[in-house]
Amino acid sequence: MSNTILVTGAAGFLGRYIVRQFLREGWEVVAVDDVPPENAPAGRGMRFERMSLPDGRLPELLKRAAPRACVHCAGRASVPLSLSEPAADFQANTVLTFEMLDALRRHAPTCRFVLLSSAAVYGDPVTLPVTESHAVQPISPYGYHKRQAEILCEEFARVYGLPTVSARIFSAYGPGLRRQVVWDVCERLLNTGSLSLRGTGEETRDFIHAQDVARGLCLLATADAAGRGETYNLASGREVSMRELAAIVAHALQSSAVPGFDGQVTPGNPLKWCADLTKIRALGFAPEISFEQGVSGVAAWCAAELAAR
Repeated sequence: MSNTILVTGAAGFLGRYIVRQFLREGWEVVAVDDVPPENAPAGRGMRFERMSLPDGRLPELLKRAAPRACVHCAGRASVPLSLSEPAADFQANTVLTFEMLDALRRHAPTCRFVLLSSAAVYGDPVTLPVTESHAVQPISPYGYHKRQAEILCEEFARVYGLPTVSARIFSAYGPGLRRQVVWDVCERLLNTGSLSLRGTGEETRDFIHAQDVARGLCLLATADAAGRGETYNLASGREVSMRELAAIVAHALQSSAVPGFDGQVTPGNPLKWCADLTKIRALGFAPEISFEQGVSGVAAWCAAELAAR
């Protein structure tokens, strides 16, 4: 069996972590993107293929590399952009997923396809923690397009026998992500000394460090029990309010700032999230990085980034 993993979107935030995780575990990695991954590991084990997907050279790459699994990180990951540019989001998250699945069906039919889906497919869950069997009710174009991509994975698994698995990733964060709420709160506090934030402070998220995301995806790419069109939550299983997040950031940056919230709710964003991890825990997954530990690392990295500007 092949020892090669194909990672699309390898230069993206999660793509970089996933490439490094597979290399640590001894896999050969073919990293696909239109630019090389930032701080890509040097030496044996990784080959970079410059492509802007969909690309007419993909079939030849699949035949040559004969990957055991394809971890599909390429696409868009922005609710606000999906609201303002729904057609582009549809192309990047739904159409590109179809193109990848169809290419694998024709040129690498035993390759397991791992989709980076999103908790956005749930919308505002009725009950928490949310299981994979909970109704999917997206509230943004991004959530709808990720759900459509999941359905494509189910189609190719059931109709064509292509091994697929979808990971519903909750709120990923970590050094390297220069946007979204953990970075935003760190940056605001470092730049202004204040914690004047949007929302009510009672909104909650289930944060998972990018390193734990990468570990979970490596497991889904290789575990015998996965790959039959199944869907898995990938999260920490801990519900954290925005008020608690702000306090943890303030502590990490040794600040006495008191968080304040403007009461405005952002369109397309759910109010509360927390994942049930029973299904992925059965495969042997458990998150290793606590939120406090992870935020401390992001805060130190953010401070260094801003100081270097």
